[in-house]
Amino acid sequence: MDRMRESLFAILGDLSGLSFLDLYSGSGCVAIEAASRGADPIHLVEMDRGKKATIEKNLSFVEENHRLFMVDVLRFLSSGAYSYSIVYADPPFPMKDKIQILHNADKGNTVKEHGLFIIHIPTEERKLWPDKDGSFKLIDERKYGRSILLFYRKEEKDVSC
Repeated sequence: MDRMRESLFAILGDLSGLSFLDLYSGSGCVAIEAASRGADPIHLVEMDRGKKATIEKNLSFVEENHRLFMVDVLRFLSSGAYSYSIVYADPPFPMKDKIQILHNADKGNTVKEHGLFIIHIPTEERKLWPDKDGSFKLIDERKYGRSILLFYRKEEKDVSC
């Protein structure tokens, strides 16, 4: 996981001026790494209330604007309340129908135009993920052992007559 996270941030580079959303944030380490690379604001979504104290403790060292939402990820995405430059999702591997995360991010307009939606999935689920879905287009994928990171770019909306 550390190697994958290092690789993810090597790919993303400097995040200054970009907003970052960490879905299924666990301990919050991905969002904290994004903040250390300049992302501001950073938001985290985690439904497991048992992780709240750990996340808040870890966030106490973050100077950038940050906010933790203790809600269901799919509901948060559908709300359309916020829009981000980069959305990172690391759902539990046993979770079914993970594609719904991408659908809800599209429906809720959670990713800004030209922004990235990145998801961490097990390799055996790769065949379930399309190259294009709604306003998202797959632009890269990276394999790390039994895991894959899929990178989707949000395309411009067609406003032609």
